[in-house]
Amino acid sequence: MTANIRRLVLAGVGTALSACATTPAPPVEQYSLGMSRAEYRDYKKAKADPCASSEPRWLADELTTVNGTMARFLRETENVSKLDAPDQPRQLAMMREAIGSLPPIMDVHRYTLNRLKDCSFSNTGAFPEIVRRGHELLRETEARLEEGPKVMAAVALKEARKQWREEMPEREESARRTWCPPKPEVGQTDLYYARQEVDGRKLWRFCDGHLVEQRPDGEPVLIQPDGLTWRMRRRIKPQAYLDAARDYPPAEMDRQPDSVPTPGQGAAKKTSTNSGGPG
Repeated sequence: MTANIRRLVLAGVGTALSACATTPAPPVEQYSLGMSRAEYRDYKKAKADPCASSEPRWLADELTTVNGTMARFLRETENVSKLDAPDQPRQLAMMREAIGSLPPIMDVHRYTLNRLKDCSFSNTGAFPEIVRRGHELLRETEARLEEGPKVMAAVALKEARKQWREEMPEREESARRTWCPPKPEVGQTDLYYARQEVDGRKLWRFCDGHLVEQRPDGEPVLIQPDGLTWRMRRRIKPQAYLDAARDYPPAEMDRQPDSVPTPGQGAAKKTSTNSGGPG
C-alpha cells in the first residue's frame, strides 16, 4: 500500500514538472500600419518557447503577416525621400506612423525568427523561406526607418523656405514702416532692409528709394530710383550708400533658412529670417 502511494506521488510530481516545462503560448496581439494588419505573439515577453508552445501552422501564419506588413511598408515608402514625388506627403505620413510603432514589433519578430533555428520543424514547409525573408525585410526596414528623420528634416526645411519666400514682401514692407520716416529725403542714407537672394545676390534698400545690389561675382553697385530731379541728384553721394551697405551686419540680412530646429532642440535663434532692419 505504501509503495503504491509513493508511486502515485512521484507520478503526480512528474506531471507537474512536465506542465511547468512547457509555458502556454502568449496571446495573439494585433498590429496595424496604414492598411496593413498583422498578428503576432510576444514570446520574449512571455518567456515562452515558440518551438513548444505554438502550433507550427499558426506560427507560420503569424510570421508571414508580420513579413507582409514590413514588405508593404517598404513598397509604400519607396519614394519618401523624393520630395517632389506626387504621393510624397502620403508616404511621409506612413513613415511618421512607422517610426513610432514599428520598431517594437520588429524586435519581437527578430526574437522569434532567431529562436526558430532550435525548432524541430525549422527546416520543414515554408519556414526556411519565412525566416530568410524575415531577416531580409528586417534589414531593409531598419535602413528605411533610418531615412525618416532626414526626410522629415528636409521636408520641414522645404516648407520653411517656401514660407520665407511667401512672407518676404511683408517683411520688407514691415521694415520700411518701422525704420523709415513718413517723408524720406533723397540723399539721406537711411537703410531699412537687406536681403540675400537664393542665387547669392545681396540687396540693400534705402528709405529714399535707392538700392545697392551686389552679385556673387561682382562689386556693390548703387541703383538710383526713377523720377529724380537734378536738384535731388546733387544731394546724392553714392559712396555714402555703398558704405552703409558695407557696414550692415551680414548676420542680420534676410536670407532663406539653412536649417530648422528638430523636435527637442527648443527655439533656435533665427538670424536667417529676420526682418532686415538696421543692426
